[in-house]
Amino acid sequence: MNILLVRPDGIGDEILCLPVATALRQLKPQARVIFLSSQYAAPVLEHHQDVDDIWTLSGCESLRDLVRLFQRGVDAAIFLKPFRRLMLAAWLARVPIRVATGYRWYSVLANRRIYEHRSDFSKHETAYNVGMLKGLGLNPPAPVPPKLVITEEERRTAGDRLRAVPAPRVVLHPGGFAARRWRTEQYWKLAETLRGFGFGIVFTGSASEEEHFFRVLSVKPPLPKGIISLMGATLRESMAVIAESNAVVSGATGPAHIAAACGVPNISLFDPRRNNLPARWQPLGTGVVLRPEVPTCEKCIYEACPYWDCLDRITVDTVVQHVREVTSRSFPLRVVHV
Repeated sequence: MNILLVRPDGIGDEILCLPVATALRQLKPQARVIFLSSQYAAPVLEHHQDVDDIWTLSGCESLRDLVRLFQRGVDAAIFLKPFRRLMLAAWLARVPIRVATGYRWYSVLANRRIYEHRSDFSKHETAYNVGMLKGLGLNPPAPVPPKLVITEEERRTAGDRLRAVPAPRVVLHPGGFAARRWRTEQYWKLAETLRGFGFGIVFTGSASEEEHFFRVLSVKPPLPKGIISLMGATLRESMAVIAESNAVVSGATGPAHIAAACGVPNISLFDPRRNNLPARWQPLGTGVVLRPEVPTCEKCIYEACPYWDCLDRITVDTVVQHVREVTSRSFPLRVVHV
């Protein structure tokens, strides 16, 4: 049986789908598990023992192209997020089993429907995802926290690149797409403060994020001793750097989930929007989720909000305190309101 897990999405979203592949390996060991990923996030899935193949989408495919994709011997498609166009393509391709949530108007395109409102935030995203296996007539187990695979060669290369900074090493990731961001100046002040305590600092992100970051700061290379930028590295290279570091500080974005899935403590700065609640989206590892002590909001209304400075209420000193704590001892991830 060829089972296609459909979630061409962001890095963190796809990592939180991996427990579905792990559960399938346990419940249907003879099945071939394929993950339909975005091209951007696909590298995080590489080498995973429970994923037999990775198919990718650019987002520019025609409907005909998508139908052809689903005609490649797919016996069951599990839509871990209900992408309407992809569900239509699977229906047109006559995929025998099409599992999706049941509350949208286009849920009629699925022939196995799961009636569960994710918007109530009563579970973690991994539990919602694994629960979709009910559509295959299976009794889903409790989700296992996702794990990523970094090869020994990748670790050695990362170790070579990190020799320029002392240990313990902290990765700072100022970028991100889906969440509000801590100010650039705060990240730089954090880097300088941690460097004063003897930490080595590594900045990660895309090349465009690097250009924006240092333009805002008016800081030019060479950077102070003990601080390096590896922005612009490939996703696999960044994963290996995170895996070889001692802590990660980021927003509620992909690198937080990469760190958790690599066994590295993380300090995640979560904004107060309801659709970003830690109960559903927190990384499943060790460390701390920092959330500003302001009312939960339905959506960000920017400067019109009296709490527009919500993330900036998390101070550099607070983050430093938690970095020092998580790098000195290990404990389960907890949510702290500050």
